[in-house]
Amino acid sequence: MLKLNIQDETSRLKAVVLGTAESNGPVPSIDECYDPKSIEHIKAGTYPKEEDMIREMEAVAAVFEKYDVKVYRPKVLKDCNQIFSRDIAFVIEDKMIRANILPNREAEVHAIDYIWEQVAEENRVVLPEECHVEGGDVMPWNDYIFVGTYSGDDYPEYITARTNMDAVIALQELFPEKTVKSFELRKSNTDPKENALHLDCCFQPLGKGKAIIHKNGFLIEREYQWLIDFFGKENVFEITKDEMYAMNSNVFSISEDIIISEKNFTRLNDWLRSQGFTVEEVPYAEIAKQEGLLRCSTMPLIRE
Repeated sequence: MLKLNIQDETSRLKAVVLGTAESNGPVPSIDECYDPKSIEHIKAGTYPKEEDMIREMEAVAAVFEKYDVKVYRPKVLKDCNQIFSRDIAFVIEDKMIRANILPNREAEVHAIDYIWEQVAEENRVVLPEECHVEGGDVMPWNDYIFVGTYSGDDYPEYITARTNMDAVIALQELFPEKTVKSFELRKSNTDPKENALHLDCCFQPLGKGKAIIHKNGFLIEREYQWLIDFFGKENVFEITKDEMYAMNSNVFSISEDIIISEKNFTRLNDWLRSQGFTVEEVPYAEIAKQEGLLRCSTMPLIRE
């Protein structure tokens, strides 16, 4: 049996699910896309190639190996994009919560059934159907669970709106002793620079009490301000619209002081090193074209 344990985003990682780019399928049609950034690259003829994405993901696998992290991969489904394992489920404490994901991604969820079945039955959670949630919007942070959401009446019109208020309420009921703090995110189906697909596209807590944030990702200024006050202005690295678009907030912590980051994030990586972090740089620019990066393609199972 798997003894799951996730209390936060930065404790020493022991086991993780890393997505796979194998058999990723042909370039999707515009109608098949879930986000504006993929559409942009399809139109420009710059959509990432499978072999490049496999190579990028293997670089991450190598970093995990270096730090002795057990890596699980989803079963490879033919012609299916299975890179973003964070979307399909997530772990809080000792529970694995299956995401109610966009219906046409159901197969992705079943590709990790072999992991799901190793979790004690009482710790496997399937939320009611009306609760829409994806792991990119959910961040356990000690006594808090930070959740990105969108509660506008036009929610159904946004394929980029992935987590609703029903899910926020359900999480609060599941973890009554924690404070579930939700943040309204800015959504756009057409402009990737005005779209925070998930909370981890515009914010991420790091070790040493630091955090990365992009102000414009938040619809309500006081919610952004709450995070600034919570972490302290001097501990927060503010990223620009272009840096958000390049997914600078979507790095991944192996521990309090070790972070996997994209090698082109020069300004961020310099800052992280100046704050005493060890930065493991990997190439991930091709995967980033699908509006997801390192946090999106990893789903932690066990942290110390």
